[in-house]
Parts: sequence; C-alpha cells; structure tokens
Amino acid sequence: MRKIILGLAVTSLLLLPISFLAAPTAAQSLNNNPDPSCNMCEGVYIPAEEIQAYTDKAVKERKVDQQDRDIDIGKVHIALGVERRGKLDKPGAHAVAEHDLVSEVYHVLDGTATLELGPDLVGKQRRPADEETVRLYNGPGNNADAIRNGKTYNLKAGDVVVIPAGTGHLFTHIDDHIDYIMVRIDPDKITPLKDEAASKAYLGDYLKK
Repeated sequence: MRKIILGLAVTSLLLLPISFLAAPTAAQSLNNNPDPSCNMCEGVYIPAEEIQAYTDKAVKERKVDQQDRDIDIGKVHIALGVERRGKLDKPGAHAVAEHDLVSEVYHVLDGTATLELGPDLVGKQRRPADEETVRLYNGPGNNADAIRNGKTYNLKAGDVVVIPAGTGHLFTHIDDHIDYIMVRIDPDKITPLKDEAASKAYLGDYLKK
C-alpha cells in the first residue's frame, strides 16, 4: 500500500512542472497584446457646417436620406447619414423598412415623431437590388405592410434609438418634421466607401453658404 501511495506522489510531482509550463505566466499574458483592428487608421472629423449643408439640401430638394460618409474602421464600415423627414399623418403602403445586414443608430436633432420598432414583419416584400438606398446606404432588406406586436416610441430632440439588423422600423406620425443623424454599422462591408472629397462634391454650393 505504501509503495502505491509513494508511486502516486512521485507521479504527481513529476507532472507538476508540466502543468506550470502549460499555463502562461502573468508577464506572458501582459505581453500578448493584439494588433489594432484598424491598423494606423486616422480619425474622421465632420464639422457642423457640413451637417447643416445636408439639412439645407434636404429641405430645398425634398430629400429624406443622404449619406455623408462611409468609413472603413477595420472590421466594419461605419456610415453617417443625415436624415430629414417632413410632416406625416399616416404612413403609406409597405412603409416598414428592414435591413438584413446593416444596423442603425438614430440621434434626433430636431422635431418630434412616433416610431414603431419590431422584428416580426407582416407582408414582407424584397426591396429592389437596384434601389439607391440598397446599393449605397443600407444594403439588402425588405419592406413590409406592418409590424406584428411592435413597440412605439415618441421621439424628440436628444433621443437615441438603436435598430439592429433585421428589426423593422416605421414612422407612423411626424408632427411637422424630424431631423436626425443616422450611424450605420456594416460588419459585412457591403456598402461603398464615401470620403470627404465625395461629400463636398455632392453638396456643391450648399456647403459654401
């Protein structure tokens, strides 16, 4: 019996250094720093005057959705949209929007509106692949007739809304207008990049006012 116990003890002592070698030390863990996911990337600054120029263009030309920037930040594309929606008493047919791959974050700048959100879409219809918003802004997705068991939110200046990919969204009422910044998150990089030069070319004289 003593020989068996002694043998087990010796075996344990022999295996002990192996377990120590297998486990990384604290110093080794600290030195194991990953590389940045966006290697040597520069930051992007967008002045308030440029945002205002997009709003002015939207008001004069009755534009709703405009893409200011689309930026590669390593693992994803991040886009910045400038949105302006006018008075709405009742949504039209197939007004629910849903994007398969692109998530969105709204930051309301001005105005008030009612927004409905939910993932369970009624009467889905595929959005045409050649639509400008599909090609340039938010990628493939669907329109729908309604959102089953959707949640309603009354938006005002300062509010923030997060809309994951696959979640339907619909403005059901806009009192007079609503202006908001939209941040689009595109992990599959399906939308084309847009830099400062392209933005200025798009805005033209609006940026000079």
